[in-house]
Amino acid sequence: MRIAHHAATGILALALSGAVTAPASAQAPVELSAPATQPAAKATPKPAPRKPAATQAAVPAPLPAAPGREADLAYGAYQRGYYITAFAAATRRADEQKDVKAMTLLGELYANGLGVQRDDKKAAEWYRLAAERGDREAMFALAMLHFSGRTGAVDREQGAKLLAAAAKLGNAAAAYNLALLYIEGQLFPQDFARAAELFRTAAQLGNAEAQYALATLYKEGRGVPKDLAEAARLLAAASLADNTDAQVEYAIALFNGTGIAKNERLAAVLLAKAARKGNPIAQNRLANILAAGRGANPNPVQAIKWHIIAKAGGVSDVPLDAFVQQQPPDIRAAGEKAAKPWVDALKESRASRS
Repeated sequence: MRIAHHAATGILALALSGAVTAPASAQAPVELSAPATQPAAKATPKPAPRKPAATQAAVPAPLPAAPGREADLAYGAYQRGYYITAFAAATRRADEQKDVKAMTLLGELYANGLGVQRDDKKAAEWYRLAAERGDREAMFALAMLHFSGRTGAVDREQGAKLLAAAAKLGNAAAAYNLALLYIEGQLFPQDFARAAELFRTAAQLGNAEAQYALATLYKEGRGVPKDLAEAARLLAAASLADNTDAQVEYAIALFNGTGIAKNERLAAVLLAKAARKGNPIAQNRLANILAAGRGANPNPVQAIKWHIIAKAGGVSDVPLDAFVQQQPPDIRAAGEKAAKPWVDALKESRASRS
């Protein structure tokens, strides 16, 4: 264990000097300088698709019950997975009562092939009818169909108009995706201040992705004054909502005491949670923590395990390589054995996608 402790001290010293290689998507937990920001041309301040991130149709809000009736059968059946029943009930309500929420639900069922054969044309027709009657969920869902080209040719302009209308009516996902377009700077002139406003609207409605994105803008001072405390607060909110990227960034802020009181143990807990969900950055940072014994008891076997898994996920770390080589053979073997199921699963996942 003396060898392990000595090696961990070396890793910590290198980290404090900024020598550990840090991926651009997060800071390292051992007080490294902040990484370079994402290029402004990206559609969002974290790694994300260039088109709006949400691609699935919106789940409609509960259908309002007609006077004297029990809770709506269509939406209740939908929630329980009885899609054929939901389709029949929603069809009756749309035909007999011209119910807007029933129209949106029919769009959802057609768009996803739930209880009926998937039909993007019919989905768009139902969404359009509901959107024309002011339903914000239908506006957002129809926008996503336009962006994905499921209504025919991709129509980003019409999609953006629908996003703007839905966002104005309080749809959080629409506000978030519209903000991405302002950061992308293709449909609209690039405007980080406007993006921040839209992210804030969505964040206040509880959208974790928007909370994370706005935190990134506050951290870098883009579109808003630089405010590390506000960034940490937003990261905490998104982390609580189980946003993995936010958990990693919030853990790093806690470990370094950036914008928030230093708390290495809570940082270790959050990194372990994100690591178990397969985040390679969290896996690397957790390996550093376990090697150095900061925030958690030193554990060379687990440090080697998470280092190997992180490397398989694309995050290299030269000081940790040296740490592994300095461990006794039995410690290295135990770490490699613990990592093997994870690495094998990662290889299988990649093979299935190729």
